[in-house]
Amino acid sequence: MTGVPLKHQRIGRILATEIRTGGHPAGERLPGEHALAARFGVSRTTIRAALAELTEQGLITTRTGKGSYVVFDGRPPDDRPGRARALALRDVDSTVRTLAVREIRDSALAAGLGLEKDAFVCVERTRERVPDGTVLSYERTFLPPVPGVRELPARGLGQEPLAEVLRRAGLRPDHGEQRVSGHRIDAREAGLLRRAPGDWFLAGRRTSRAADGSFAEHVVSLLDPDHFELTVAFG
Repeated sequence: MTGVPLKHQRIGRILATEIRTGGHPAGERLPGEHALAARFGVSRTTIRAALAELTEQGLITTRTGKGSYVVFDGRPPDDRPGRARALALRDVDSTVRTLAVREIRDSALAAGLGLEKDAFVCVERTRERVPDGTVLSYERTFLPPVPGVRELPARGLGQEPLAEVLRRAGLRPDHGEQRVSGHRIDAREAGLLRRAPGDWFLAGRRTSRAADGSFAEHVVSLLDPDHFELTVAFG
């Protein structure tokens, strides 16, 4: 691992800093893809990848045909009553590594999610600290095998942010449920996380659905409590 950020990661960090320090206040529309591409001297594809990372961090929201708008105002972006903000990584340089992308069938998961079909595309990833490679989290994301997703096992995910894959596939999470609990990792999990069996981690389960109630994604994660925190905002 070189520790050198990719272009979209570097751009994402610059924009994230500008947003967090008030350079782009809540509600402001960011410059368009063409303007950002010209500013940073990169392609629009790279800009889209950077914007997808900002979306994953809860700093912006993208409206089709209208652009990207800042939602961060110094508080958790999702401040609806009783809604838990996604677990947020504290100020640590990190990178995501894809372990596997495969098709699976899981009837128990499908039943738990209220789905008729038990086919999923499962993406396994770790987030690792730069530059020492410490594993900060391990997650499995289960997606419906719709066009744009079902091809992933064959072509791979590459460096494309998963949020961008969902966006292009028309999977737009609108609401859902997230649960978090303390968890002592077992031997298999310890091997993935490069930790000792019995270490404490945060175990998260998040199910997201589109505005019409259709299934968008289900994420099962293990997160290092030294680097992640859960913020709940009240009305």
